[in-house]
Amino acid sequence: MGRHRHTVTLTINGETHDLAVEPRRTLLDALRDDVSLTGTKKVCDMGNCGACTVLVEGQAMYSCLLLAVDCQGLSVTTIEGLGHDGQLDPIQRAFIEADAFQCGFCTPGQVMSLRGLLDATPSPSDEQIERAVTGNLCRCGAYLHIIDAGRRAVVLDREAKEVRDVHVAG
Repeated sequence: MGRHRHTVTLTINGETHDLAVEPRRTLLDALRDDVSLTGTKKVCDMGNCGACTVLVEGQAMYSCLLLAVDCQGLSVTTIEGLGHDGQLDPIQRAFIEADAFQCGFCTPGQVMSLRGLLDATPSPSDEQIERAVTGNLCRCGAYLHIIDAGRRAVVLDREAKEVRDVHVAG
């Protein structure tokens, strides 16, 4: 029995990828298996844990609930696409500074959820930070450190933007 495949063009971390996928293939499986971006974790595969969170057009979304064919023409950012010029994203730095992970399995999803928040709301309240990571389960129980990392990320992200603005203006 032959499998019907669709060609889909995905823009992932700024790079274009032409993939031949079955209509039911999730974005998560396409990222991990077809593009070899394994930072996005596959855990529950039902939208319950948040480990597969990526940004789609700047919004945090569970990639296990999205079909790859439905992402045609959309911009997808994974954890691998955050750092630039050999530097960690400010949120990644904040997670290290706040010791906001233990096993690290949920960390990519947590970071991506916070990246989506900070891109939309540069100065979020504590309530907004907590809300942003509510859909991400941490089985190790590092929640207090994750919230601390979110607060620290606001400061680091602001500082990074100020440095970029100086370089652009100079």
